[in-house]
Amino acid sequence: MNSERQHTIIIAEAGVNHNGSLQRAREMVKAAARAGADYVKFQTAVPELVISSIAPKAEYQKRLTGEEESQLDMCRAIHLPLSDYRELKSLCESEGIGFMSTPFDLVSIDCLRELGQDWMKIPSGEITNLPYLRKIAAAGIPVILSTGMSTMEEIEDALLVLTGQHPSYPAESSLTKDDIIILHCNTQYPTPYSDVNLRAMLSIKERFGIEVGYSDHTQGLEIPVAAVAMGAKVIEKHFTLDRSLPGPDHKASLEPGELSEMVRMIRNVEQACGDGIKAVSGSEAPNKTVARKSIVAARDIRKGEILSEENITVKRPGNGISPMMWDKVIGTTAIRDFFYDELIETTPLL
Repeated sequence: MNSERQHTIIIAEAGVNHNGSLQRAREMVKAAARAGADYVKFQTAVPELVISSIAPKAEYQKRLTGEEESQLDMCRAIHLPLSDYRELKSLCESEGIGFMSTPFDLVSIDCLRELGQDWMKIPSGEITNLPYLRKIAAAGIPVILSTGMSTMEEIEDALLVLTGQHPSYPAESSLTKDDIIILHCNTQYPTPYSDVNLRAMLSIKERFGIEVGYSDHTQGLEIPVAAVAMGAKVIEKHFTLDRSLPGPDHKASLEPGELSEMVRMIRNVEQACGDGIKAVSGSEAPNKTVARKSIVAARDIRKGEILSEENITVKRPGNGISPMMWDKVIGTTAIRDFFYDELIETTPLL
């Protein structure tokens, strides 16, 4: 039984919702800090190293941004240059929130490793990218691994590469399973509730014996909160300063007030999950006397009378002899006179 109280790492996923504006990215850092998130996370990429000129947009990207520009041109417009991330990390430090960014290519891995961050976040699309996984493994920084579009076998392969244990794909690594958290994820924006499958998060934990969390792309707050109730160690949720802004991810993102509400709800659920030990809580202890019952006189009883089902019964309050002692009380002798409804007393032998 886990007797430790839960603290979920809440990642406010800014992603590319700054639309390529450093000023908007700064505002997002401050909004995430005000909301109480543990980290604000961006997406770091050199678009030409990630996307070929012939790569199509996803259907949701076409729906939200049109089909005139290519995926590459879209990403060129909404990504920040690598040089901006040092300033964002410094701003995070001054605002009291953790900095994190997801690298999408090998150059970006180097950039973020040099900046320093608590976690390397692997996006779902890179889980089958062997050179990328090897570079992450060699960085030696704890990993959060998203698993959208993945099978259990692909997750296992990635884990073995990251920990340097894959028999077919050797990698230099100092990481162990204790350094990795796996996020269940669905990459559709927004994700239909029928496709969320939160129980898959528990299946991953059971199969690999590893901490798990959930990266959410649904609309609303209830699914990440439910994931916390199920034991998610990490919650990642997209947010934006304004859902009406142009771009591929805004429509499935929370606005700052909603982000604050999600954080509040998660912290409440963490408290409600408790430590797993079934015991009388401090708040309910006074209710025991009120709600439980004792053995009392069903009518006036004279001293020396035999106690029986005819002259005793069970009623509130619960500060007398417990009804669990019923069989031991039956057949004994009344040690004194008892009035109707009076708590029964017996010799200390009971």
